[in-house]
Amino acid sequence: MNTQMAAKLARFQRPELSLPFLHNVENAHIAALFGLTADEYHSLRAEFNGQARTAAAGLLTEAWVAGQVDRLPFAAGDHVVALGESSTADRLSWFEILRHLLELRRPGDGITLTNLAVSGATTTQTLKSIAALGFRRPDWVLCQLGANDAQRLGSDGPRVVSAEETARNLSLLHDEGVRLTDARWIWVTPHDMDESLIAAYPPFQQAQISWRTKDHEQTAQLLLDRPEPAVDVLAVTHPRPGLFEPDGVHLSPEGQVVVARTVVSALAEISG
Repeated sequence: MNTQMAAKLARFQRPELSLPFLHNVENAHIAALFGLTADEYHSLRAEFNGQARTAAAGLLTEAWVAGQVDRLPFAAGDHVVALGESSTADRLSWFEILRHLLELRRPGDGITLTNLAVSGATTTQTLKSIAALGFRRPDWVLCQLGANDAQRLGSDGPRVVSAEETARNLSLLHDEGVRLTDARWIWVTPHDMDESLIAAYPPFQQAQISWRTKDHEQTAQLLLDRPEPAVDVLAVTHPRPGLFEPDGVHLSPEGQVVVARTVVSALAEISG
């Protein structure tokens, strides 16, 4: 495995979450899954953490954003958990940026953020493991799911998970998650994707898979129509230069900053 591929995998994959039996395994063994030494893996994670912190510090130079972070509804000592897929599991994700925004701007509040997102997860897979949320005892759950459900077989074949099943699973995730934790639940819609980049990306061509914006729009509208608060990040991630990685599916670091700004703005309007 080349260095570039190993870095990409280390950025998006959290094996200890997708394979729970690895939870207490030493980092050296997880590093080996990426073809890295323990030191190389530690260095990459530190680099990603530094990039997310730099992004947060950059946002805080904007007085408006700093004021919004002050208004976030999380109280001192709150525990905030994220459920999601690669858009959230990304070590440069909007959720990791949010972590640093709170650490930098409100260090005395002791707010804990736990990222439970699993790259590649569907709503069905997440629902199967929802019981584990109860052990985390969160006060808030931020949930961004549905993009992997919408993966299509072929250029425009059937979805991996039907739209009807996605709607059912999201409803069950909320109901069971709240029953287990009594947490405040916030939806984050799927972000957009760049169909032209997806169609031209060789690994997706070889695997004969694709995604369609229309599916993400349907999921976003479903979430926005629910009674719980929802943050619409699809509306701010329509394709433009620099927003996506070459695969057209994953946001670039710049794209994650756009989403982080949107999430902070929306959360600041929610009462604690």
